[in-house]
Amino acid sequence: MTDLKEGVCLSAFWYSHEQCCWTSNETTFDDRDKCPQWQKWAELMTGHTEGAGAYVLNYFLYILWALFFSFLAVSLVRVFAPYACGSGIPEIKTILSGFIIRGYLGKWTLLIKTVTLVLAVSSGLSLGKEGPLVHVACCCGNLFCSLFSKYSKNEGKRREVSYYFPLKTLWRSFFAALVAAFTLRSINPFGNSRLVLFYVEYHTPWYMAELVPFILLGVFGGLWGTLFIRANIAWCRRRKTTRLGRYPVLEVIAVTGITAVLAFPNPYTRRSTSELISELFNDCGALESSQLCDYVNNPNMSRPVDDIPDRPAGPGVYNALWQLALALVFKMVITIFTFGMKIPSGLFIPSMAVGAIAGRIVGIAVEQMAYHHHDWIIIKNWCRPGADCVTPGLYAMVGAAACLGGVTRMTVSLVVIMFELTGGLEYIVPLMAAAVTSKWVADAFGKEGIYESHIQLNGYPYLDVRDEFTHRTLAADVMRPRRNDPPLAVLTQDSTTVEDVETLIKDTDYNGFPVVVSRESERLIGFVQRRDLTLAIKNARQKQDGVVSSSVVYFTEDAPQLPASNPQPLKLRRVLNLSPFTVTDHTPMETVVDIFRKLGLRQCLVSRSGRLLGIITKKDVLRHMAQMMNQDPESIMFN
Repeated sequence: MTDLKEGVCLSAFWYSHEQCCWTSNETTFDDRDKCPQWQKWAELMTGHTEGAGAYVLNYFLYILWALFFSFLAVSLVRVFAPYACGSGIPEIKTILSGFIIRGYLGKWTLLIKTVTLVLAVSSGLSLGKEGPLVHVACCCGNLFCSLFSKYSKNEGKRREVSYYFPLKTLWRSFFAALVAAFTLRSINPFGNSRLVLFYVEYHTPWYMAELVPFILLGVFGGLWGTLFIRANIAWCRRRKTTRLGRYPVLEVIAVTGITAVLAFPNPYTRRSTSELISELFNDCGALESSQLCDYVNNPNMSRPVDDIPDRPAGPGVYNALWQLALALVFKMVITIFTFGMKIPSGLFIPSMAVGAIAGRIVGIAVEQMAYHHHDWIIIKNWCRPGADCVTPGLYAMVGAAACLGGVTRMTVSLVVIMFELTGGLEYIVPLMAAAVTSKWVADAFGKEGIYESHIQLNGYPYLDVRDEFTHRTLAADVMRPRRNDPPLAVLTQDSTTVEDVETLIKDTDYNGFPVVVSRESERLIGFVQRRDLTLAIKNARQKQDGVVSSSVVYFTEDAPQLPASNPQPLKLRRVLNLSPFTVTDHTPMETVVDIFRKLGLRQCLVSRSGRLLGIITKKDVLRHMAQMMNQDPESIMFN
């Protein structure tokens, strides 16, 4: 669908440009991208392929198709599944940490996000599909969990991969990945019998002297990551606090129109971002026809095809360099306004594109410097005249890793992702050098990556495992109720009526209530969730005879002794959690914070010798941590 903006395959309209020309016998070596089966819109409609009229018509239809795809995507999201917008990774991280966003992993979200992700990527917007696919995978996992009671009734089982990774879960994940790899290999979606999206095969090793430009690319990635995060968060905050947020469809249409108008004249921004990255990663062999490989060849050269020496750049390379420079500025700016719109939008591919463009430019510069100044001391020790010393595609790969690391603050996992995308296992050191440098530079301006920044912007109660808590406060300092606060809302085990419970639910917005023996003793019995309590009373009123507002609710095993004139009591012991997580009032907050992080708790109760004293929620912990960092705890807003 991405290529549909430029033309159509006459033999099979669902084929891309590349797939359409695979089986053509009329394709020449010089014009390998042209075949009779693939026609641009101007050629199909007017019969002309050259001239101003054909260019304008292709330009117009390119913009029209982009607007149609983006309008359809944002309309489907707005009408059927508002949760299908964005990346999804900030929300998934929040859910795994213990917070519940109801409907975020539902079947409608899965369906709409799958369809609109294809439309959004096809529209040509500066966004990727990797982040939204994480959301799609979690939706699939949630739907499969609902089929098995072992997981559907146990939230802890669903979050086994959040902060601890049991060995059995590791084996299950390995088996699932194995099945996925076999399935991918049998389908062969890339048409090259490879399992990776950007397969690379370089024929020249890297040298120690090249670590200097690799580290400089890491510095660029860190600076770009910081700039992008601050600019994107500022724009998203403006979207949330001004009238701009009221017109999401108009915003998507406007950004798509600007993107299409500016992208079409430049061949490196007109094509899909994945194709651009693939071309930037490629090494220049004898069979390459790209402008980036337009070098001046020595007619007396007689070397193997895979060992082409460094050569002076030709006019095509210099022409490609200024086009890449314009593409770099365009990608850096437009991605700031694209990420966060009300359509599925990932950040991996756009960040990699920015880094790959910068890396390729640096790689060509180093290559030409090594060719023209091979007598310099820093060069002649590792690069002999006439040798193949520098691989610009490797610089593009390193730059992509650096920019992605600067935006997401990933290091080890980032290198693993680059291995998965490229298969370049030999380049651990360059990738790690760039990734670590990128993170160090970006951390100097702020510790939060783009996803943590969006979590804070959206007000999600999320505890980052990287934040350290070293203050010597106790659970009693954080728990509620505090002095001058109203008493804690509790339920008694056998003296509360249905009307009392319904009034408590109506007058409060708490997610659950502690259950005690009596209000005088306040001996803790358990904890009941608000949702379970509401559903249980609703079902009892519909299905059980004699349950009225004055019916006594009891959480004990045996019904209380009541006069015969009283209505039938309602037993709700099955919805009661008899072992809620509790801490004493003298438990250090450092331990409490660690418990909330590793167990994904939403709240824990505070007791002393079995007597309920108060409750600590995740929001209380976050406010206390902000207060310890000299921030106003009441300024933290939760969504």
